[in-house]
Amino acid sequence: MQPTSDLAAPAAHARDGRHDFDFVHGDWTVENRRLLRRLQGCTEWETFTATVENRPLLGGLGNLEQFHATLPDGTPFQGLALRLYDPEARVWRIHWADDRRGKLDPVLEGTFEGGRGTFISQETFEGRPIHVRFLWTSRFADEARWEQAFSEDGGHSWETNWIMTFHREKP
Repeated sequence: MQPTSDLAAPAAHARDGRHDFDFVHGDWTVENRRLLRRLQGCTEWETFTATVENRPLLGGLGNLEQFHATLPDGTPFQGLALRLYDPEARVWRIHWADDRRGKLDPVLEGTFEGGRGTFISQETFEGRPIHVRFLWTSRFADEARWEQAFSEDGGHSWETNWIMTFHREKP
């Protein structure tokens, strides 16, 4: 009889997270609340609405989100999120690009636990190294929430700077 390792047991019974983002598939109207200035102690927020189309890819291993908004100053804003699940590593990776920069931001990586997805990256903001955190939650089939926060102290404290509340569009 072979000894069993406590380290091997979780892998055999680990949850497959490839469907963690299924809740966000579909068409949405999104209420955006965004901090005017980040990491400056600002408490002023701007609000605007957006539409989002989110489609599954690769049999559940990914999804593609297209974001369309008009900012409060009248400027059109478009973004694209590609989320891919790595079944071997059991993590999601989120890639984002928008029509302002035309390049991918640093990838965020994370997982879902207890109905909450937490995704982290290391980036540079205004020349300073920061951590970026996305939080995803969905309590109802027709509503979801996304939050973005920045940390300048390695993740000990966070400044939430963008909150989106998703409302599913009815067919």
